[in-house]
Amino acid sequence: MNKTLDRCDLLITGGQVIDGTGCPAITADVALQGDRIIAVGDLTVEKADAVIDAQGKVITPGFIDVHTHDDRLLLSNSEVTPKLSQGVTTVVVGNCGVSLSPWVSDQAPPPPLDLVISDKNNSAQFSTFHAYSAELTRRPPAINAVPLIGHSTLRCGAMDRLDRPASQAEIKQMRTLLRESLAAGAAGFSTGLFYPPNKAAPAAEVEALARELPAFQGVYATHMRNEGDQLFESLDETFDTARRAGCPVVVSHHKCQSKAVWGRSAESLARIEAAAAEQTVGFDVYPYVAGSTVLLEELIEPSRRIIVSWSTAVPEAGGRDLADIAAEWDCSLAQAMMRLQPGGGIYFCMEEDDVERILAHPMGMIGSDGIPHDTHPHPRLWGTFPRVLGHYSRDRQLFPLEEAVRKMTGLSAQTFGLAGRGVVQAGAFGDLVVFDSSRIADSATFEQPTRAAAGIDCVIVNGAIAWQAGAGTGSRTGRLLKNPRTT
Repeated sequence: MNKTLDRCDLLITGGQVIDGTGCPAITADVALQGDRIIAVGDLTVEKADAVIDAQGKVITPGFIDVHTHDDRLLLSNSEVTPKLSQGVTTVVVGNCGVSLSPWVSDQAPPPPLDLVISDKNNSAQFSTFHAYSAELTRRPPAINAVPLIGHSTLRCGAMDRLDRPASQAEIKQMRTLLRESLAAGAAGFSTGLFYPPNKAAPAAEVEALARELPAFQGVYATHMRNEGDQLFESLDETFDTARRAGCPVVVSHHKCQSKAVWGRSAESLARIEAAAAEQTVGFDVYPYVAGSTVLLEELIEPSRRIIVSWSTAVPEAGGRDLADIAAEWDCSLAQAMMRLQPGGGIYFCMEEDDVERILAHPMGMIGSDGIPHDTHPHPRLWGTFPRVLGHYSRDRQLFPLEEAVRKMTGLSAQTFGLAGRGVVQAGAFGDLVVFDSSRIADSATFEQPTRAAAGIDCVIVNGAIAWQAGAGTGSRTGRLLKNPRTT
């Protein structure tokens, strides 16, 4: 049925609307006024200030990247180009126990905190989450941000040594910092139990902190203790901790990372399903067989190939294979890695069958886990969402386009409590992407990782056009999306 409107700020006409819920696409127009969608359907508009012709294109909610390390990128590159260019309108920051605030240590940040927090003399450090929030408000980025508070960040501020469990006094100090951050709007809490700053924390320490979350409807996201040989034990620990704390939990970048568990993703997914029948559980996944983090010797064994993503000691090593460097230096891979420290690596440690099975699972959200400050980053930073839509949905036909969109919009918004986001509906916020489903593709490769995706026509954030014709518009309408019970 045709609907007539007197006017709107922006009208998108004639596209295939995929609304983010998983429902089939419909041909429809979308009208926006201010920061909201005011109508979806067969529309006649007497006056529209701007019109986008979406004939032959797809209109979807803006993509929500649920797993990022963009805390500092939001300030150092307000356009957040790697994300905006692929249709991302919201990023969840502060993952893997690593957040830019509240940083209260006077020491240089240990790995992997140095991926987000620069050296101790850098002025862009925030001793409170409120200070970080205020800076984002003063210098708004082009996209929205959902902030988590990292356990490793808290530990660095409260403890003199990180190779032991926290004392009750230290836990109390961390809980106070976390509670203050949640009261100021932080959306949740994250751990990186695999990493040295977080590894010595027992489940009871994590539980004590996570108990702060229910009062703020906060989410607990975890890079588990082990994603390889101890995958199943780590899943059980994750679910038990969240259940005891009374909070929802998201398993970060679910994968089968070592030979002992290659091919066992059907079992791990069944374990997640069983837990989800008893408590609130989610997980995210990225569409690649390689992961990326700091240089860690324990990741040599399960990896078929390692690319150096950055090295302070040998900057020219960025982009080179560790094996080639070791051969050139006539040493072992471990010795070469030691000489490159501190640094980062890209690790080919997964099986494609597992990646596809995890991607296709209906509970799986899409998260890039891109590391924006690497010299030679993993291509997931620039290519994750178009790769899911193009390679896995269109080309591999792993799932319909409507399901691919749901996994990166509606499901993500529901999991993180983002009211009015992740859907194309009247009354929802105007976060939208217009793209060509026949052309959308990731252009970033392991050799050329910073190439913008193909097929993205237009990205709209809170009602304003932020990306069009292959370039940013200079719009800065992104917002910090706070937890529902911010005081």
